[in-house]
Amino acid sequence: MKIWAKNHRGFTLAELVMVVALIAVLSAMALPVARFTVKRHKEAELRLALRQMRTAIDEYKRMSDQGLIPLTIGGEGYPEELEDLVEGIEVVGQETKMRFLRRIPIDPMTHDDWVLRSYQDDVDATSWGGENVYDVRTSSEGTALDGTKYAEW
Repeated sequence: MKIWAKNHRGFTLAELVMVVALIAVLSAMALPVARFTVKRHKEAELRLALRQMRTAIDEYKRMSDQGLIPLTIGGEGYPEELEDLVEGIEVVGQETKMRFLRRIPIDPMTHDDWVLRSYQDDVDATSWGGENVYDVRTSSEGTALDGTKYAEW
């Protein structure tokens, strides 16, 4: 019979169970943090996309009010479509087109089209009237980390 040496190395079953339990507890604590991090990142993307598009719409309106962009009847000086901000508009007295956006951002919440509002729409309207683009919002019905609805941003 062999006698086991005192310097024999290895782990007991109890040690392995304790390590696995510790790893399970740590991963259970990290999972909600990772979930909130992803949601917070999408919210930041949504805020940035909305800010870019609204700034472009406001710049279009400002140039229209100054007479640098030809007005369409009933348009109130806002772009007729969101794509007009990307394709560009002829500036009065110049041969170049003024572009306000490089591309239309993708809605990070739904990866779907943006919900548009025109200047002529009612405040509580749920559909776009089609006259012009006064404002944009997401079609997501989700709730943000701060408790507000994404559709209200």
